[in-house]
Order: sequence, then C-alpha cells, then structure tokens
Amino acid sequence: MKINPAQLGHVKPLRPGPPTEAERVESAGELRDVFREFVGKTFFGQMLKSMRSTVGEAAYFNGGHAEKVWQGQLDAQLSEQMTEASASKFADPMFRQQFPQQAALLQAAEAKPATLGDLSALRRL
Repeated sequence: MKINPAQLGHVKPLRPGPPTEAERVESAGELRDVFREFVGKTFFGQMLKSMRSTVGEAAYFNGGHAEKVWQGQLDAQLSEQMTEASASKFADPMFRQQFPQQAALLQAAEAKPATLGDLSALRRL
C-alpha cells in the first residue's frame, strides 16, 4: 500500500508541538487531583474496612448479604466525602515526593501573580 503525500495535507498530528506552559500546568493539576483522589479513597476505604472488621455481627438482627452490600456502598460514599474534605493534607506531601517536577511546576504557577488576562474570567456577563 502506497501513501500519497498529497493526501496527508489535511491530517493533523496528534501533538502539534511541545506543550505550552499552561498545558503543562493544567496536566500537572489534573495529575495532582487524580493522585489525591486515589490516595484518599484508598486510605479512607481501607481504614473504614478495617474498622468494620473489628465490630462483630449482631446475633439477632444481622442483615446478611444485603447488609454487607449496603455497608460497602456506605463506606464507599464515606471515603469519597472524606477524600474531598481532607485528602490533600496527606496526599500533597506524597505527590511532591512521587512527582517532583509536576509539583515544582504547580508551585511556580501558584506563586505567579494573576494578570489582567487571568482575571477576565471573573467578569460578570
């Protein structure tokens, strides 16, 4: 199969060039958010699971399999809310250790003062 170079004019490359500073900061921010979510849900999920395992089942009013499913769903919701509330406090030091380049990029971006172009999004319509 031959490729005709004349037909490749409308094909865009996947990456037009090196990422801009804003794209790198945005990518690092997304990575930090996903890392926080993973660490928080994993930590709090395991903590709640361990806490549930220390409590014995009731002798007379045990809900069986349905109650275990419900408790699992409740624990998932609780770990999600706990992650949103406080995962950044212990996930950020781990993020800085695991991803030092992205952490430095985010720290430099947060230290920059906002320009008027950045504040234009705050205007009311």
